[in-house]
Amino acid sequence: MTVSIQDYAVLNNGVKMPRLGLGVWKVTDPGDVERAIHAAVQTGYRSIDTASFYKNEAEVGQAIRSCGVPREELFITTKIWNEDQGYDKTLAAFEESRKRLGLEVVDLLLIHWPGKDKYIDTWRAFEKLYREGFVRAIGVSNFQIHHLNKLIEASEIVPAVNQVEFHPLLTQKELLAYTKEKGIQLEAWSPLMQGNLDQPVLKEIAAKYGKTPAQVVLRWDLQHGVVTIPKSITPSRIAENADIFDFELTAEDMDRIDSLNQNHRFGPDPDQLLF
Repeated sequence: MTVSIQDYAVLNNGVKMPRLGLGVWKVTDPGDVERAIHAAVQTGYRSIDTASFYKNEAEVGQAIRSCGVPREELFITTKIWNEDQGYDKTLAAFEESRKRLGLEVVDLLLIHWPGKDKYIDTWRAFEKLYREGFVRAIGVSNFQIHHLNKLIEASEIVPAVNQVEFHPLLTQKELLAYTKEKGIQLEAWSPLMQGNLDQPVLKEIAAKYGKTPAQVVLRWDLQHGVVTIPKSITPSRIAENADIFDFELTAEDMDRIDSLNQNHRFGPDPDQLLF
């Protein structure tokens, strides 16, 4: 049972990754980025997830330098965007991300989307960056099982993480089982369904535990062994999202939440976002 905000998952290369992190998608105002990250680290968060596509890496870098927590205690993720895929372009794009973040080493680097035909070459660049010590772990985002199979067959290093859209309306049970079998840590983006939490089952379960529907969903993530990175810029909501370590959902309640699945995506389908 995950009992503390300090709890972590151990990735397939031994690196420790916090089970709860802060997402900063669509947060571009420097003041908002700083307030969100400062509030998060004061609450106990140690993981921050950004991407070159979010256009806020420089602001994230500034915020983590000014947050009062030593760099070595933080876990920073960024991602290579679609148009930067390919071996040489990936290496150049990573260097730009590293400069914007102001970091010598990035904790986790992800391929943002699989796309059509460049992710194998992109992964070769990731393997180089990993071996040279510029990143502590490498992984992917939005990869389906067939993408992962192709990548693993063509590569030397198995991805440490697969960050995907994962929530009660999109439970991705086959993908979750596959990643567990392969030793790949599944991570949830948009775990709170972009605010679409008005589900009677979630409200009923939340009332039972004296929690909010959001807290119930985040707890559900953790009990499935999924790392979760809810996004918020509101200090009170950031603290609320972290108040999930003092209760445990029963197996019956886990099943009831699982049963909400509709295979519904709020974001793009990875098999249709081709570039």
